[in-house]
Amino acid sequence: MNQRTLGDVRERALRGMAKTIASALVVGLLLFVSAGRLDWVMGWAYVGLSFIGIAASALVVDPELLAERAEIGRGVQALDVLLAIIMARLGPVAISVVAGLNLRFRWQPRISPGIQGMGAVAVLLGYVVTLWAMASNRFFSGVVRIQTERGHAVVTSGPYALVRHPGYAGVILATLGAPLMLRSAWALVPAAATVCVIVVRTVLEDRTLLRDLAGYRIYSERVRYRLLPGVW
Repeated sequence: MNQRTLGDVRERALRGMAKTIASALVVGLLLFVSAGRLDWVMGWAYVGLSFIGIAASALVVDPELLAERAEIGRGVQALDVLLAIIMARLGPVAISVVAGLNLRFRWQPRISPGIQGMGAVAVLLGYVVTLWAMASNRFFSGVVRIQTERGHAVVTSGPYALVRHPGYAGVILATLGAPLMLRSAWALVPAAATVCVIVVRTVLEDRTLLRDLAGYRIYSERVRYRLLPGVW
């Protein structure tokens, strides 16, 4: 990679990270605005975990992948772009707003501290699994497309030896853990809707890879499960 190309990759990667940080800031702002208060320890912990995850991705993920994720490449379907926006942007926003309102108006039912702690662990594990998938797969794009110009190939190492879509599995874990961590039973409603979108996206991506990515069908016969070993 020459100096000019390397500079372009870094610029695109920084642009992508800036978008991710801006999105996390919006989610955090809406969380506290909806709650109407700043003295919310688990709210700050939730936002803090998001930024720790962003910082960790900048350290361990291939800069070329960060650059790839910064923009929509060729061959992307409009439906997948919509599903990606719902999963990565609208879902977290809806969860944060509902959780904040839940705290402000003290909606019932209340979640116990023990369940809240389990939710925090789920969020952390979800981020770890997703980061592991990103570090293992240099083709972990933000949208579904065959990255021919990057030599797209099947990845079978790391979490991909266990399930075919570990990144989505991690996002589902963090999405379901967030309402519990924020002690909001009602925030499970947008969380469940977001998970449904992720499952649909998993099915559509799997079909695309089976049809268009060389070697993926053989890989799918060896690694049978999409998201959860022994289940689906």
